[in-house]
Amino acid sequence: MIDFLNQLDTQIFLTFNGLHSDFFDSFMKLFTGRFIWIPMYVAIAALILSVCRWQKALVYILAIGAAIALTDQTCATFIRPAVERLRPSNPENPLSQLVYTVGGYRGGSYGFPSCHSANSFALAVFVCCLFPRKRITLFILAWAALNSYTRLYLGVHYPGDLLVGAVIGSAYGALCYLAASRVAPLPRAERIARTHTPLVSIPYIGLNHKSETINASSGASLLSVKNFSIPASMFPFAVCAATLLVIILNSL
Repeated sequence: MIDFLNQLDTQIFLTFNGLHSDFFDSFMKLFTGRFIWIPMYVAIAALILSVCRWQKALVYILAIGAAIALTDQTCATFIRPAVERLRPSNPENPLSQLVYTVGGYRGGSYGFPSCHSANSFALAVFVCCLFPRKRITLFILAWAALNSYTRLYLGVHYPGDLLVGAVIGSAYGALCYLAASRVAPLPRAERIARTHTPLVSIPYIGLNHKSETINASSGASLLSVKNFSIPASMFPFAVCAATLLVIILNSL
């Protein structure tokens, strides 16, 4: 059974790892970077601060940090040395001769489970639990899935590494959310309602709409200063979109 799963894992890996183009080589390498997503992490922290008072927000932000730290340590410190599964890109792995790598990047020695996938899903599941809205859930899970897929594309992880990492990260994300919600409870309805709170307002000049016809001779202004507001829940979307645009432009 284990041999069959290993063979299946290898076949799926080779199939997807073989799908390459110059654009996606650059795109995946940039997308997988740890530091490029710092603005999105800051946007998520800003969303939490807009929904909770700072004392509760601090609890949730620390809980996210704990979820990622526990996930990373579990995968890298305990499981990897015990399992010792070579990355497909590792030169000591006979499969490495068939692996497509990007820019010579091969990662470390062992790859099971994927810390990248685990950390991404720890954050994603925590955010899904804290903000149970369909748009936020689809957005953050899609980000975590693509962030995980980059590791397969770059040849440094098998699909099984990513799957197990996602399960471990999801478990820690959910557990740390439950712990934080006990320490700093915030009703579900209140959390959802507060995500509509305007976080950023951008002033602009627009037409002054009135029910009655404006008479120019009366001195009434046809223009007025208005505000375009970005709800708190949309802020991470906007930051993520801007980051994606930067990645795409640098990949062309």
